[in-house]
Amino acid sequence: MKLFEFQAKEIFEKFGIETPKGVVFDKPEFDSKLDGVGYPCVLKSQILRGGRGKAGLIKFADTPAEAESYAAELYNCGQGVDRLLVVEKGKIKSEIYLSVTLDPAAATALVIACADGGVEIETLAKDSPEKIIRERVDIDRGILPFQAVNIAFQLGLEGDLRKGVSKVIMQLYAAFDAYGAELAEINPLFITTDDKVVAGDGKFVIDDAVLAKYPEYSMGREYFESDAEFEAAVDGIPYLQFDGDISLMCAGAGLTTTVYDLINDEGGKVANYLEFGGPNYRRAKRAMELCLKNDNKVILIVTFGTIARADVMAEGIVEAMNELKPDVPIVTCIRGTNEEEAVEILKAAGLEPLFDTEEAVRKAVAIAGGKA
Repeated sequence: MKLFEFQAKEIFEKFGIETPKGVVFDKPEFDSKLDGVGYPCVLKSQILRGGRGKAGLIKFADTPAEAESYAAELYNCGQGVDRLLVVEKGKIKSEIYLSVTLDPAAATALVIACADGGVEIETLAKDSPEKIIRERVDIDRGILPFQAVNIAFQLGLEGDLRKGVSKVIMQLYAAFDAYGAELAEINPLFITTDDKVVAGDGKFVIDDAVLAKYPEYSMGREYFESDAEFEAAVDGIPYLQFDGDISLMCAGAGLTTTVYDLINDEGGKVANYLEFGGPNYRRAKRAMELCLKNDNKVILIVTFGTIARADVMAEGIVEAMNELKPDVPIVTCIRGTNEEEAVEILKAAGLEPLFDTEEAVRKAVAIAGGKA
């Protein structure tokens, strides 16, 4: 689960990381007195997406009148802003990128840092990879002080600043470890003009598997980009939301990744990925309901099942079609156990069973593009 910025900062503060003074307002409330914050200030929309600054969802106000005007503008911008975090505008000398995440391939934690904070780290890693500092951390031992100091040294810091940033690195890792996080990120980590080290922004992602330990982070609609994504999470169905027009019902992450790449190679765009395999292969109706919540032009179903039987999937798809009566075409490529029976079931329902994944992708992309 992704947390909002103000929640990430609450965790940072628990572990001793300084954050700017701030106050949270829920729509439609706003009090321009800003007790404890003052002016100038920064109004930060609390939504779970990156690029808020570029999207105009962060505003700088010098007066109460400006703050009130910007608050009304953000609440009514049509981008789902229901909460604002208003913080003091500090005097910043420099910015650093800092995060802790997991490296599955190496089976370690990974601290990532860069002296160019406030940037899109993915773009920087592509264009200037030499600027990215990476330090793997043994998960059993945790981060050691010398590793934190080494990172701060590579950032070009000296004296008290090196000590201060090293301390924040240790604190951020402690928060990451304590909450079973997938990501703990500070971007930017401010160095103020009086040499304080302050978490200017924050991201925190907690592994869903340990959410039961933290009832304060209940799975509400505000944590998800779409109704379909929220409903899938409640139903325990893995689901990822994208912005294309081809809905995917696939079995297995590896197969899905391949299909996703094939769609991109053919010039198509994915609307969503829904896991139709594993424990969900008997839930075709619910899976299709979720896909139909998208503004899609076609549903592409690609599976390869051994334990998840192809005939059961086919029966479920046909039943779902009869009950839901989808208004978009459905393309199927269902392979695996009892495949012969699945073919007959699909044919009887008027569907064309395909046997080649690339052919199925080409057909779906052609439909979405109005060429079939």
